[in-house]
Amino acid sequence: MKLSIRSVNISKEKGTVKVPVKEITLDHQGVVGDAHSGDWHRQVSLLGKESIDRFIKATSRHVTYGAFAENLTTEGIALAKTSPLDRFSGEETELEVTQIGKSCHGSGCAIFHETGQCVMPKEGIFARVIRQGTLRPGDILTYKPRIFRFHVVTLSDRASSGVYSDRSGPRIIELLHDFFRNKPRQTEVRHTVIPDDSSALRILIGKLVNDSVDVIITTGGTGIGPRDITVETVRPLLDKEIPGIMEMIRIKYGQANPNALLSRGVAGMISESLIYTLPGSVKAVQEYMAETVKTMEHLIYMRHGLNIH
Repeated sequence: MKLSIRSVNISKEKGTVKVPVKEITLDHQGVVGDAHSGDWHRQVSLLGKESIDRFIKATSRHVTYGAFAENLTTEGIALAKTSPLDRFSGEETELEVTQIGKSCHGSGCAIFHETGQCVMPKEGIFARVIRQGTLRPGDILTYKPRIFRFHVVTLSDRASSGVYSDRSGPRIIELLHDFFRNKPRQTEVRHTVIPDDSSALRILIGKLVNDSVDVIITTGGTGIGPRDITVETVRPLLDKEIPGIMEMIRIKYGQANPNALLSRGVAGMISESLIYTLPGSVKAVQEYMAETVKTMEHLIYMRHGLNIH
């Protein structure tokens, strides 16, 4: 998908309309000379011509490009339907989406006073500079949606040897698809079945981390049996443990079923990849996934320096 730049705009002060200019230069802090430039996530603002046209039609008021404080007036893509970490790439420049919309300051804002309402909070987006360069009206950017990549790992001697079919791994995949089905986010989910073997698990995790998989979810091997090696294998690999997720799940479900307290699952980060170690039963998988999916997106964003609420 292509995004056309209709206008490039700059303002010297925050909360004011921007003025169209012939070109803008993007550096590591945003638009050179713009009031919003800085070491933060909202370096560049974008608003679609489509949104401005709807405003003009609804209000019968004429506004110029930049009136809603957007650095880039664009055409061709419904910006509000993009997601954080998506990218727009041109010949010189590349931007990464960091925020969809924002809070409106209402009557205290010069833009609101000028236009009577503000379109930016509902339909505008913000981005940070990934690759520096120059942008001009007429330039074309290619939209590249960020795909969240998951890998489910089932640990089971019997499933890996074909004695019985794995049920917990496929159930995790179903629950991931269910959670992201109504979200503007593409996902890729892959699945591997291996024996309860520490060396095999360690090697596989290393490959997945090197391949920059976003989330690794294991199922099986979190109990206290002689072949339950998942936790002992994963915990030493963690750069940062996230104990609260698993602690809450054990307490929540352990109140009704004390056996749930016996699971030793851990969650954390290995390099840039999140990892969750879930029990092997389908029932436990459903309970754990019901809680872990609530934080996955936020953790991925945090990993990339975005504190999105």
